[in-house]
Amino acid sequence: VQLQASGGGLAQAGGSLRLSCAASGRTFGIYAIGWFRQAPGKEREFVASISWSGRNPYYADSVKGRFTISRDNAKNTLYLQMNSLKPEDTAVYYCAIRPSAINEYTSWGQGTLVTVSS
Repeated sequence: VQLQASGGGLAQAGGSLRLSCAASGRTFGIYAIGWFRQAPGKEREFVASISWSGRNPYYADSVKGRFTISRDNAKNTLYLQMNSLKPEDTAVYYCAIRPSAINEYTSWGQGTLVTVSS
């Protein structure tokens, strides 16, 4: 599976951005797909995930109520709607797939940079 993330950019605090992650290749049987982020000088952290069928969204506490994860099954595309952005949301955002019920992610996309100014 190949993943291509896009949609990053510069936003002001309180603003919004929508990230996209297009999936291609053998996607049959994938368990879930998720977003992660890595801020400068910090470890990569989980942001949100959703089942491959588009159900059961799950969020990190830091983004709950502000970010919404969704999938367009027809387009094989994952989205992350980010509202009420904060400077601490600044990071490179990555999408990745979870092939099975085991909590491990693979096929990391190249990442898209989100910068939130105060």
